Amino acid sequence: MKARNIGLIGFGMVAGFAASLQVTALAQRGGDLQPLPLDELRQLADVYGLIKTDYVEPVEDKKLLSQAITGMVASLDPHSAYLDKKSYREMQDSMQGRFVGLGIEVAMEDGYVKIITPMEDSPAFRAGIKAGDVITRIDNVPVKGMSLDEAIKRMRGDPKSNVVLTIARKGDDQPWVLPLTREEIRVHSVKAKMVAPGYAWLRISQFQDNTLTDMVKQVNALYAQDPKLKGLVLDLRNDPGGLLPGAIGVSAAFLSGEKKIVSTSGQLPDSNTVFYGRREFYAARASGDPLAQLPAALKTVPVIVLVNGGSASASEIVAGALQDYKRATILGTQTFGKGSVQTLRPLTADTAVKLTTARYFTPNGRAIQAKGIVPDVMVDETAEGDGLNSLRIRESDLVKHLANGSDKEAAPAAKTPDAVDAEHAARAVAARNRKPLDFGSKDDFQLQQALNRFKGLPVKLSAAEPRTEKPEPKALAKPDTKPAEINKDLRK
Repeated sequence: MKARNIGLIGFGMVAGFAASLQVTALAQRGGDLQPLPLDELRQLADVYGLIKTDYVEPVEDKKLLSQAITGMVASLDPHSAYLDKKSYREMQDSMQGRFVGLGIEVAMEDGYVKIITPMEDSPAFRAGIKAGDVITRIDNVPVKGMSLDEAIKRMRGDPKSNVVLTIARKGDDQPWVLPLTREEIRVHSVKAKMVAPGYAWLRISQFQDNTLTDMVKQVNALYAQDPKLKGLVLDLRNDPGGLLPGAIGVSAAFLSGEKKIVSTSGQLPDSNTVFYGRREFYAARASGDPLAQLPAALKTVPVIVLVNGGSASASEIVAGALQDYKRATILGTQTFGKGSVQTLRPLTADTAVKLTTARYFTPNGRAIQAKGIVPDVMVDETAEGDGLNSLRIRESDLVKHLANGSDKEAAPAAKTPDAVDAEHAARAVAARNRKPLDFGSKDDFQLQQALNRFKGLPVKLSAAEPRTEKPEPKALAKPDTKPAEINKDLRK
């Protein structure tokens, strides 16, 4: 009798939750929903009751329901997710360009964590850590055998908490132990410099809240050094995306007029929208137009956009828009192919669901999802070949990835988990045997090929073919789209 009561209570909880979701969806869509699947809900309640009565040890209701929501959302596609309090806060901090840590950019080399660069005025910078230093232990735990993500998590933590790094430096006889205190780190997503007389390099590592203002400052500094730039390289390699308004603004900065930048297509009416290069689409209503401070010459300067398999989402929107309008030459390797919109739906003050709600399309109507952007000029990452880029896992490789949308049967099959694990292992081996790429340096092969193209010199092209899908016999009609409202400002 007790088990039945628990099951009935569970069913009431589940049915009530499902009903509330139905009411929410009904308000958003305006009706035409199917009735609740009561048999399946009873099964869910029965499982809930069995766990409560039969599991080896007691399980909290909150944990069970939270994990049920997590599994339900995660089963949809690789980018939909339930965000608990910690995940929600971390995502918000990331989009604002901040995190708590030591302030170092790192990569794996020979199984250890190598410092690419310490961020200016960070705990690592003030402690004397230099580019090329190697971290061998974190809090006396050997780094050898850790993944890069695991090492990064160990170095992050709460503000004012302590961590101890063991550092090895070339030329030193012995490693040295360095205690550090974590701080909130502000990340600047834009870097720029002159890389040759008359030619500039502008890198965007992620599209954040401050990306446009940072870009305007960097571009103005470049033109202050040389008011007659002959060419600009926009570097979007390894840019995982971020906020949609930043991508719209960066695209608009190089395009004349208020051109269409991207459109979206989804189930909800407000997911079928068109985004233009107007201030209302890339800047908050209360603020002015950040692009108004850009030099007029930016609209006409020759541009080459660098992309690779790590360029995703918002960076693909920029590359696709500039490619469609023939405003820039896209150079590098095929992009990741994440052409889906994730919208935050808050559940409580500190939890939310990140839900895939639409697909992105370039101005010419090309679907980005599971295809990506194919460069105009295919160039490998190094002179010896594609390096790690050929081993990257792309959107089309992910299990349960969203189909392209033009023809659902045309999308390539996702790789099996074993195949993905094998590629991860191969990538790890390659990473241990390869020097980390220093974007923007003289050793940056793709950047040097971009400069060669500007100057009319020979460019070493890749022998690799872009990934393609099967021919699409007939594209499915896209729903009608309408101009978007700018309150959709947190998409990735």
